[in-house]
Amino acid sequence: MELTFKSRKLQKQLTNPKELVKVYGQLARKVNQRIKDLTDADHLGVMRTIPAARCHELTGDKKGALAVDISGNYRLLFQPDHSPVPIKSDGGLNWDNITKIQIIAIEDYH
Repeated sequence: MELTFKSRKLQKQLTNPKELVKVYGQLARKVNQRIKDLTDADHLGVMRTIPAARCHELTGDKKGALAVDISGNYRLLFQPDHSPVPIKSDGGLNWDNITKIQIIAIEDYH
């Protein structure tokens, strides 16, 4: 999958190994694994087959975004980077047609 980042700062934090450890500490290894999982996937539907990632759509004030698990509380948030976003006839996201995403943040939104 093709990844873009919401900001240059976030891109640097997630792609530079030293910055990754500096910012995320002990979560760095898991963050790196999720970035690798997303990059290696042909489309978003593949992420549903990785139980540890627990890829899911968000609701409420984060509607339109998706997340994968980093730890018990932390999630990597992203959104489809397509225009228009692939939608199925029932109105849901067409996960198999999403091949580009934008990483928004890593946060504990609980």
